[in-house]
Amino acid sequence: MITAKMCLDRYGSPVHENNMMLWDVPEVMERSAIPGRIYCNKDMQPALAQAIVNLIVRNQVQNLKTWDGCFNIRSVRGGSSASLHSWGIAVDVNASWNSLGTEGNMTPEFVECWTDAGFTWGGTFTRKDPMHFELSSFKD
Repeated sequence: MITAKMCLDRYGSPVHENNMMLWDVPEVMERSAIPGRIYCNKDMQPALAQAIVNLIVRNQVQNLKTWDGCFNIRSVRGGSSASLHSWGIAVDVNASWNSLGTEGNMTPEFVECWTDAGFTWGGTFTRKDPMHFELSSFKD
């Protein structure tokens, strides 16, 4: 699992936006909740692209209702350490139905599209955050 300390060591302060990119999402996803362009970390983009392919191939696109963010410099909700969103290596989806501290309503098939692509799901955290998916590890 990637930590804020690991991100700080790898990328420096999030205010410098090191390793960030504007990614053009494949046109096949135009009619989904994902925006046409996503500002994310270059290290996360391959996993994000794979998650999207998984959603398509596994017929799970219809379960993606809302795209609720990726890059956002902020602290972990209720904490003092920086959120992994601060370095653009986490995404939130379907937030209205998957609030922090709840079980949420993500189907196992939908979650697997993300975890099989290299993400850790917030629904498995001690303090459940089912809207949240974060990059599981750095690929060097």
